[in-house]
Amino acid sequence: MEAGFKFIIANRGCTPIFDPDNWYQPFKRNCIEYNSCIYQPGGWQQPCRFVVMRIVKELKQPSNQPQQCVLFEDDKYTYRIFCTDLAGAAHQVIAEYDKRADVENLVGEAKREGLDMIPSAKFKSNYAFFQIVMLAYNIWRYMKMIAQKSICGNRPASDSILKRIMTNTVRIARLKLLFIAAKVVNHSGRDKVKYSIHDSRTPEMLYLLQFLDKACCSPRPWHKQSIWSPRFAI
Repeated sequence: MEAGFKFIIANRGCTPIFDPDNWYQPFKRNCIEYNSCIYQPGGWQQPCRFVVMRIVKELKQPSNQPQQCVLFEDDKYTYRIFCTDLAGAAHQVIAEYDKRADVENLVGEAKREGLDMIPSAKFKSNYAFFQIVMLAYNIWRYMKMIAQKSICGNRPASDSILKRIMTNTVRIARLKLLFIAAKVVNHSGRDKVKYSIHDSRTPEMLYLLQFLDKACCSPRPWHKQSIWSPRFAI
């Protein structure tokens, strides 16, 4: 607050009191309700705004057992509470917070891919190392997107080993894309990579390589919708 930053912080340390008459449901197709209040936790110098969403729990009961009612109303819901200084409706504030969720996953993945392995106590050495790690990580991110794009229209999605590869981590994507049996041979002065026709993963790898060849032969391929959409641009 002193620095003038806007913030939305997930709350796990206090229990604000929300007016039971202020719950509202902006989207009629789901059972999620929202609320907000001004609350000052113990030890805080001033009150802050808290927003909340509550989601109805799925209470699974055996079909041959009578339905058991919950003792307290709060037991029926899962709550997500946030502290913020943003104005606007509670559901809009929480939607803004949720936009950053995947960013945290990417940061965590990048750390596991090498950012946590600081090599030395010299700033310039670490700077160069981080640049190389992030370059390699981003290349693999693009490889995942391109691999998924390359199989579109070539095989039924249910028949592809690269199905939903975008949801895999970089580490798993490497297993799917690289760990395929092959050998390097030299013939007529050219180096070639030969894949086994008996490996079920070979067609997807060939589709990917053909897709890359086609893209590289086109000027500024990221501007052509027929190759890949702009969000796949390198």
